[in-house]
This record gives sequence, C-alpha cells and structure tokens, in this order.
Amino acid sequence: MMKILLLSLLCMLLAVPQASAMREVTATSPDGKTQVTQLTDANGRVYYRVSYDGTAAIDRIDAALVLNGGKTLGATQAGMRGAKTARGTAHYNTLTASWGKCKVVFRVYNKGVAYRFETDYPDSITIDNEIADFTFSDDYKAYEAMANSRDKKATDFQHQAMCSFENTYTHDNLSRLNAKHLGMAPMLVELDGGKKMLLGEYNVLDYPGTFVVPTGGNTIKFWFPRVVKKEYQGGHNMLQRVPTEWQPYIAHVAGKRALPWRMMLFSSADADLLTQSITPDLAQKPVGDYSWVKPGKVAWDWWNAWNLKNVNFKTGVNNETYKYYIDFAAKHGIEYVILDEGWAVNKKADLFQVVPAINLPELCAYAKQRGVGLVLWAGYLAFDRDMERACKEYSQMGIKGFKIDFMDRNDQEIMRFLQRAATTTARYHMFCDFHGAPVPNGFVLTYPNVLNFEAVAGLEQVKWSTFDEFDEVRHETLLPFIRQVAGPMDYTQGAMRNATKKNYRPVNSEPMSQGTRCRQLALYVIFDSPFNMLCDAPTAYEANPECTQFIAQVPVTWDERRVLDARVGEYVIEACRKGDTWYIGGITNWDARDVTLNLDFLQGKTMMLYRDGVNSDKSASDYVLERGMIVPATLKLHLAPGGGFAAIVK
Repeated sequence: MMKILLLSLLCMLLAVPQASAMREVTATSPDGKTQVTQLTDANGRVYYRVSYDGTAAIDRIDAALVLNGGKTLGATQAGMRGAKTARGTAHYNTLTASWGKCKVVFRVYNKGVAYRFETDYPDSITIDNEIADFTFSDDYKAYEAMANSRDKKATDFQHQAMCSFENTYTHDNLSRLNAKHLGMAPMLVELDGGKKMLLGEYNVLDYPGTFVVPTGGNTIKFWFPRVVKKEYQGGHNMLQRVPTEWQPYIAHVAGKRALPWRMMLFSSADADLLTQSITPDLAQKPVGDYSWVKPGKVAWDWWNAWNLKNVNFKTGVNNETYKYYIDFAAKHGIEYVILDEGWAVNKKADLFQVVPAINLPELCAYAKQRGVGLVLWAGYLAFDRDMERACKEYSQMGIKGFKIDFMDRNDQEIMRFLQRAATTTARYHMFCDFHGAPVPNGFVLTYPNVLNFEAVAGLEQVKWSTFDEFDEVRHETLLPFIRQVAGPMDYTQGAMRNATKKNYRPVNSEPMSQGTRCRQLALYVIFDSPFNMLCDAPTAYEANPECTQFIAQVPVTWDERRVLDARVGEYVIEACRKGDTWYIGGITNWDARDVTLNLDFLQGKTMMLYRDGVNSDKSASDYVLERGMIVPATLKLHLAPGGGFAAIVK
C-alpha cells in the first residue's frame, strides 16, 4: 500500500509543469512604489503582475509574440533563458526575460511601467500577432473612446479599424464596455483610492498601432490591424486607399529591432498625468538637424467657411480671400496661413491640378513679402503619389508645410507612410500636420518637423453635431488626461461665437463653440499644439480685438508647465511659462465653480486677466478684462457653467 501511495505521489509531482518551479522575479521602481513581478501559472504560462503605491493594479499581463509559422515567444517558460532585474537609470529599473533571439524588457518607473519586445534575428521576420492582454484586479471604471469607423455597420474588427480616430469618451465599468467594438488607445482606468492608470502604447514606428478591446470582464486586450493585401482608390473625394483584403499577419519587420512600448502610466493625483515625464524617455530620439523647424499659429479658413464680412469681393477659395487672411496674419504676428481642402481640383487626387481661382506663385510671393508662411492641405493618396515632386516644387515656390489628411488607418502601411512623409518633407525643410491619423505616441519627438496630429474629436464637430452627439465642454475636461498625454493635438480652438448649453446649435457656415469666450482663450494654454490654429474668420477676430490680442500673444511651446489644480472630467487649471512671461488658463465642466489659486510664485507681478462676465451663464460671449492687476498670493475666481479664464503675467 505504501508503495502505491509513493508511486501516486511521484506521478503527481511529475505531472506538475516544470515551469511552476520558476522563482518569482520582481523589479521595483527607484522610489519603491511601483513593482512588476514575473510569475508562472499552473499551466506553465509566464505572466506579469503590476502594483502601484500599495494598489494591485493589474493582476496579470500576458505578453507574447506569435511569429509566422506558429512559433510563440514569451508565453511559456519553454526555451526561456531566465529573468533578471537591473538598475536602469535614475528614473527606472528593469526586468528582462529572454527566449532565444527574443526578449521582453520592462522598465519600472516611479509612476509607470512600460514593456516591449526586442528581437535579434539575422533576417527579417513576419509577426502574425502580438499578444498583449491586461487583466485588472477589479471591475474598475474606465474612459474609452470607441473607434468612429467609416463603416458604421461594421462588425468585424478589420473594417472597424478604418476610422479617423475622433470620438468622445464613454465612462463605465470595464465589464460593461462594448466588447464587440474596437476602442481607441490610450484609455484611462480608475483604480482604488482615487488613483488612475493610463493604458496605451508609445514609440510606434514601422509597426501597426493598437486598439483596445474589452472582453466583458476585467480584461482589456490589445488588437492590431493586419497588413493590407488588396485595396482600391476611394473614400473621401477619392483621396484614400480603402482595404478589401488582408494578410494573415500584422507586420513584416527587420529581424533586429525593438517593437513599440506597451505603456501604463499611474497617478495618485489627477494632475500627475498632465506633467508626467515618462513618455519622452520612451520615444526614439531624432536623427539630424531640425533647428530650422518653426512652430507657430496659423489662420485657418475651413472652419469659418471663408466667411469674411464687410469686404468688397466674393469670399471663398480664391486669391482675394487668402490675401485678406495673409494681411490679418501679418498684422497680428501669426506665422502661417493655411489653404485647406478646395485649392486643388476635387476628386483628382492630384496636387498639381490647382483650381483656376488660385494662383499659388502669386500668393507665395505676397505671403513672403508680408512675412507669413503658407501651408497646403493634401489628401493622403494625392500626397503619397507625388510626395517627392510635391515637396521639391512647392518648397521651391515658398510653401512651408503640408496638412496631410484622410489616412484613417493605423496598419503598418500607414505607419510607414507617416515616417516617409516626415523624412521627405524634412529633406526640403518643410513640416507636417497629420489629420485623419492615429495619435502621435512619440512620433513628434522622433520627427520634430511633424508639428501636430489631429486624432481628436476637435472643435470642427460643432459644425454638424447636436449637443447630444457632441458635448464639447465635457470632452475638453477629459482630453488633457487621456488623449493629450500621447502627444500634441490639433483641436483648432479660438471660436468667437460662443454658446451656453441651452443656446448651442450646429451651424455649418457660422459655427459656434459650447461654453464661454474665456474658455476658448484658456484652451490655448491648456492644450498642447505647436501648430495652433485660429479657427474663426479674420473679421471675427477684428471685431474682438481684446481677445485677439491674447491669442496673438500666446506661445505654442513652453519652457515650463505647472498644474495649479485638475480633476478628470471636472476642471483643469494650468500655468505655463515662456521666457519670463507666464500664461494661466482654466476651464470647468458644465458646473459653475469657485476656485482659489495659489499664485505665490507670481506674487507682485502684473496680470492681465480675462474672466467670465456676470451674465456669461446667459450670453456665453460675455467676459471682463482686467488690466494692470498686481498678482496676489491667492486669487479667487468664479467660473460660469462651461466657463474659464485666461491671464498673462509679466
């Protein structure tokens, strides 16, 4: 009997996977608050656990690469050479696990975790899929923006992935998010004790971007679009490549490279997300000289529908109209004027077929004389077809850059296009502003001539959306904590027609913003936008000289940014410095709010303050301008519903 028991025990021991004997390996951040632990489950599968400041944030991360032919790396202990930790820099420590010519590297920061795969194969490799599954320790609430797919009825993820990356945020438990539709990264998750975690990706180069997929439980999966096999010319004004068939893999890449970072940023206070310093550390550094790049503001035509008033010519896409924009920009020190869609013949996808009413050489000469740079809008397909020629000939003419639009995808082909466009324009000392594109995720740090990305439901939405379709005020109190963390965004603020919640309505030719006038001014401080548009018409700004004075002065890049107070979905108040001058901006949601600002670091200086007027809850354009104020140690302000304030301190 004893022999039988011993034999049974031996069989049971042999049946336990060898991987279960693997010791736990833990890497801890320099301050000891963030931890990543590698473990193995009863089935021999390797996974990782993440905790932050005493909170078990993610119970399990499953991370693996599936190579062509079915070989999976990183999922089990099979073939694993072991895991080790090391001191990385003063900012992070590392945990590394290796499988042959592939390894996964975790960086553990004080307020974040990032990991990526690094491969060392002699030849190129085909990646069928990347597994990135995040199982949270509870059914937390999260903010997710669903992909606004071009095909609204699409049920398969490949068709859902064709989108402009513009939508508002749903706030619900992880288990209640739509498991049948792609969500866009990054997404914000609310942890215990008021802590937050932003889940996304970074340094996405020559590789597809990701979407997030809820599973109906506590798990969020990353999903990657496959490489396109067949496509046709179509979409918006015949300017897009529309896929119809896909390969069975997501990427074909060099065998020796690092893949994008999978990123988790933590905050104890909501304001932490606005000043986090991890993302610059994850981005690939630029190569070459970009000292010629000149960020700046731009007078925009499309939002205001070329709607000039009290002029003696017919406004529209013609030289007379653009000369007026150029004169306005020159008068107020606005660096650029853009010719948006309409200057090239429609539906030809040809940047060299210019409409008869536009004489580009004449406009370029006029703008140069006035010290203003011109920028051209370009559809994706048209620009891709003639990229080299367009950059060469238009740079010689005097054009400073391109706003490239309607890619509406983030598969490997499009990500390669973005890099090709960035490097080609840079050779001709031109810059890019990408619309209809995925979020930047470090791209602007690698290619500094890419000044801006859209990838945001911006102010253009008010031209056609009812309040129920687009609550702009709520949206703007979420963007700094979610979308903007991934990089700058072309939100296109600056409306001079402003509306309360009750008075707002969509008007395409004379659009209005939701919220107060001072809110529009504050957005120039709060939103990061190195190529920052003035969305309204020059004559609208000329009718509002005090507000135009602020917009014309506000910088587009900063030497220092301080968050004075912020709470997700409620309010944001920031102070930003350029040289010796400070600019302060604050916005609230639809709740009226009294705020007290600690301004002891500016005490005694002189302030010019724009604040909501006493009747701005009825007439959103009502404001008060106070000049020559001496800054007190503390300042109390009242913000109207959907309101804000802005200030210049010298």
